[in-house]
Amino acid sequence: MIPTTRVLVAGIGNIFLGDDGFGSEVVRRMPASTEPEVRVTDYGIRGLHLAYDLLDGWDALVLVDALPDRGAPGQVDVFHADPGGGAVGLDAHAMHPDAVFAVVRAMGGTIPPTVIVGCQISSVADRIGLTEPVAAAVDPAMAAVESVVTALRHPQEV
Repeated sequence: MIPTTRVLVAGIGNIFLGDDGFGSEVVRRMPASTEPEVRVTDYGIRGLHLAYDLLDGWDALVLVDALPDRGAPGQVDVFHADPGGGAVGLDAHAMHPDAVFAVVRAMGGTIPPTVIVGCQISSVADRIGLTEPVAAAVDPAMAAVESVVTALRHPQEV
């Protein structure tokens, strides 16, 4: 990995839709970063807020999110996102990463290299709280985020 200076860790998701709140729960439980160049923020469903923050010139973005159709519920995956350049309708309330990236581009910004730390969901029914397998994945996801941030900031230590 190429070393980076400033890393934004963004938890995203809707806490009122069960497992969709996974990203928010992970970053909510993470300790505050001791590195001033790392910001950990729960964006929830505030896609426009994330888009504006991405205009601040971050070197890397780590998105923490719920993932559908990627394996067994509770499975944590880490992968690089392809921010692409496809046309997506601009919606100030949309939290889908493609929509956020489209807003950033529409405002003249660029998307930093992006890593996703996600968890396969079980249910997005109307409810507050994660299902058991997804709740069990919060600690492993926190560890994965910490590993990714370390790899981005200090690749020689990994």
